[in-house]
Amino acid sequence: MSPVLVHRYLDALPADTAQGCSPRMVEHAAYSQVDPTPVRDPRLLGWSSALADRFGIARPDHRDSTWLSVLAGNARWPGSRPYANCYGGHQFGHWAGQLGDGRAITLGEFCDRAGDVFEFQLKGAGPTPYSRGADGRAVLRSSLREYLCSEAMHALGVPTTRALALVGTGEQVVRDMFYDGNPEPEPGAIVCRVAPSFLRLGSFELPAARGDLELLRKLVHYCINAHEPDIDAAAPDAIAQWFAAVCRRTAELIVHWTRVGFVHGVMNTDNLSIHGLTIDYGPYGWLEPYEPGWTPNTTDAQTLRYCFGRQPGIAQWNLSRFGGALASLVGDPASLEEGLGAYTETYETRARQMYAAKLGLPRLEGPSDERLLQDLFTLLQRTETDYCLFFRCLAEVPGRSADFDIHACFEPAYYDANALQSDVGVALSAWLDRYRTRVAEQDDNRRRAAMHAVNPLYVPRNYLAQQAIDAAEQGELGELERLSTVLSQPYREQPGAAQYAARRPEWARHRAGCSALSCSS
Repeated sequence: MSPVLVHRYLDALPADTAQGCSPRMVEHAAYSQVDPTPVRDPRLLGWSSALADRFGIARPDHRDSTWLSVLAGNARWPGSRPYANCYGGHQFGHWAGQLGDGRAITLGEFCDRAGDVFEFQLKGAGPTPYSRGADGRAVLRSSLREYLCSEAMHALGVPTTRALALVGTGEQVVRDMFYDGNPEPEPGAIVCRVAPSFLRLGSFELPAARGDLELLRKLVHYCINAHEPDIDAAAPDAIAQWFAAVCRRTAELIVHWTRVGFVHGVMNTDNLSIHGLTIDYGPYGWLEPYEPGWTPNTTDAQTLRYCFGRQPGIAQWNLSRFGGALASLVGDPASLEEGLGAYTETYETRARQMYAAKLGLPRLEGPSDERLLQDLFTLLQRTETDYCLFFRCLAEVPGRSADFDIHACFEPAYYDANALQSDVGVALSAWLDRYRTRVAEQDDNRRRAAMHAVNPLYVPRNYLAQQAIDAAEQGELGELERLSTVLSQPYREQPGAAQYAARRPEWARHRAGCSALSCSS
């Protein structure tokens, strides 16, 4: 069985009239048709069997298989018309003008077994008109990180683009990883990303900024018709309804990020999906020691614009830019303010539910629960305390009637082995007394199971990804396969997988790729 190819997007929207991949400004067009650049020696490095099965695609089992050639950019899928999207965006709070898919080429829209339509996109497939003179390629380290994290986020229940395959190109790509003037050759790779579409907020900002209302209107109507079955495109308030839907989805996404401790690292408006999906995995990271002001992106180290604690506010700011782009299409711009209100309401409601679930409570009830939560966050910042592991440890705390060893229970979450012997331990014990009183009437086993269902044990920490990268660069794929298998079941303790649940080791604190990364990573 092969997936059916359709052309909804290409047929509905105008194309760039120029041909080729030479850098240029593209106006009055949503995309430019461009073919991937073939690679020398494609090799399958990673494969998502679950996702492939959804489309009836068999794993390539030899080097010249049809799908391997397609996913490497060496062959076209029959009937496909590859293209790169044109869009703009605000980057670090400033309008950047035209950006576009500089190293991503969409192969087309494919139907899964249920008839749902998804775009397949190759990241690292060569230059496009939006590459701004760059080579359009990607290195293995960044491609592996995107492949690994995309599928891990799906397993965590976080809305995300998916990754079908990771393909080595057999070619070297020159990159200056540290922006220090010392570029070096690295192994190249391509990741095949899958999503309902790769349209982002910046897709609408660019035509609005240019005053191209015809293109803007076509883009909006296409999105509503193709992706919003619950909205009547002919309704007078269809655009306002759509904007509110995007706002609500984005709010729910940010709550999920907060729940698992994910930090995107570069929340520009061109990196936020209209579908409420995590998109564009670049210098992302995982909150290990709890610190709301932490960002994994070295480019953002001074301003901390995209740090963990600011993600909810940044998402709202981005949505306000998106709403501004749509304002010229609606009769009453005030209706878009209601969408921003929907973001705030959804985020606040879902966040309260999420924090209650992380604590094992049916709900947060009154000021006492609010103080319990806020005092916990204050406590977590007194010394380096692992965000994910702390809540897994908390699930093991019994109700008031039973004794337990606080040190044995919480030691895995503390980076300082002596922390629990200090005043931090005293403060934790006092907080736990209040917590145990709060949950005293609950069944411990049921509470533990409920907490384990929302607090992951395994997340793709940067140091784990880096170990898989180090091995893959030497041709050893076993570590990537083992890590991917563990991350496919992030909430269930797995035999022999204790090393994947461990807090970040000291050797990884300052090593490149293990804590902070650059945008080129």
